[in-house]
Amino acid sequence: MLFTSYEFLGFLAVLVVLYYLVPKRCRWMFLLGASYLFYALAGTEYLAYILFTTVTVYYAALRIERNADRQTAYLKEHKGKLTKEEKKAYKDRQKSVRLRWILAALLLNLGILAVVKYTNFAIANLNGILHAFGEAFGKGESRQFSFLDLALPMGISFYTFQALGYLIDVYRGTVRAQRNFFRFALFVSFFPQLVQGPISRFGDLSQTLYAEHAFDKRQVSLGLQRILWGYFKKLVIADRMLVGVNAVIGDPEAFQGAWVLVGMFFYALELYADFTGGIDITIGIAQTLGITLQENFERPFFSKSLKEYWRRWHITMGTWFRDYIFYPISVCGFMQKFNKFSRRRLGEAVGKRLPVYLSSFVVWFATGIWHGASWNFIVWGLGNWAVLMVSETLEPLYDRFHQRFGAGGTGYRIFEVLRTFLLVSALRTFDCYRSVPVTFRMFGTLFRARNWNILWDGSLLGLGLSPLDYGILAAGTLLLLAVSLLQRRGSVRERIFAKPYPVRFILWYGLFLTVLLTGAYGVGYDASQFIYNQF
Repeated sequence: MLFTSYEFLGFLAVLVVLYYLVPKRCRWMFLLGASYLFYALAGTEYLAYILFTTVTVYYAALRIERNADRQTAYLKEHKGKLTKEEKKAYKDRQKSVRLRWILAALLLNLGILAVVKYTNFAIANLNGILHAFGEAFGKGESRQFSFLDLALPMGISFYTFQALGYLIDVYRGTVRAQRNFFRFALFVSFFPQLVQGPISRFGDLSQTLYAEHAFDKRQVSLGLQRILWGYFKKLVIADRMLVGVNAVIGDPEAFQGAWVLVGMFFYALELYADFTGGIDITIGIAQTLGITLQENFERPFFSKSLKEYWRRWHITMGTWFRDYIFYPISVCGFMQKFNKFSRRRLGEAVGKRLPVYLSSFVVWFATGIWHGASWNFIVWGLGNWAVLMVSETLEPLYDRFHQRFGAGGTGYRIFEVLRTFLLVSALRTFDCYRSVPVTFRMFGTLFRARNWNILWDGSLLGLGLSPLDYGILAAGTLLLLAVSLLQRRGSVRERIFAKPYPVRFILWYGLFLTVLLTGAYGVGYDASQFIYNQF
């Protein structure tokens, strides 16, 4: 059930009404039932996956916490009675028990994610290797393995990461385990997040997820306004721009040279409007129910470097990889030994950087393959890693350049923003074409272009978009830019809410009519699935 479908709008309307009709103490239980109904409508066979994750993580977290509590109680009871060696040996034994539980839960759940998401990718690569060896040794046709018919459950990457983040937090002692199984089940399955995140932390989401919310006209109004803003981004901008993106990307042989630049810019706008629009809808739904979700974007296209961009784009995913992959790898025993070895053998300047490079490599490889089971996503992730590592290495040179030439004025900051946007868009071409060789070939044609005239000779009208469509896209993009600039001084919705009722009515009813009249509904324009649904 897509967020853009009439069925979902009906589901949401009924849900909000019934949510505030049931007794306050039962509202979280009602949400649990609604979340499982939403998931079941995507395919009842997928319920087994989310239930398995919920049960295994819930049980493992309880066992880990009980072991930690017993350890604390035992050490308190025997304070002063144990030698230092006995105390250390006891702690090591208990930590080993907790480690076995968390490893078992991690392996089970990541194993399921790997099987359903990456099995066919592994088979394709294995077949490619077998074919190459067969040709190399003159054996003709080599044995080929058949692909498996595995359906990818909706939102499996998001709810798996959310549940495992909770488990790691319990293991670290930063949150207490949730004793009520059904409350934990709601944390894992809260339906707005299942489509494309954000990836919530238990310590944050639990503050409002289970509370007995009274009907708050202001919160409901602000939530509905945010939902409407999300639909504007998705239906008016993203799905309209998708027509042009598909035309350029769908025929690489015909659309080369300057067309690659057009595709890069079109895709950047489509992806931003699609993803942030979906997150707006998600956060808005939660707000109408009195629940607070973490923001996932902070004006990313105003970033002055790639590093800053990744602090502003898909924030919850970035912090998840940082906290649960980068930091643990950076401080693990192997990395500590490698750090000492590299400093001793290669010197302080080079040796201290290699562990950071290696840890970051693992993170960006994981980030790439999380986005999709194909080499284009892996290369995209490693491309980001390479640029970030080079930038970090050259940072002292950048600082000296800025000091010497006084770079830092408004003009230079605009240059940095545009440079970052171009760099991000160039890396995203691997996402556009979904083929590494095709991407490199198409990017190469950009520098041999002899067709820059397509930007002004009317060729853009051959992409399935009319002059009216381009006018709507231009106006919508300017509106996005204006709202982003205003957002730097605080919530635009809050400021609109403070205006007199006639002003609020004109603004929001005008936006509603805009979505209704200019949304992508006509022939050739179908409200499409959100891009991040596939992850």
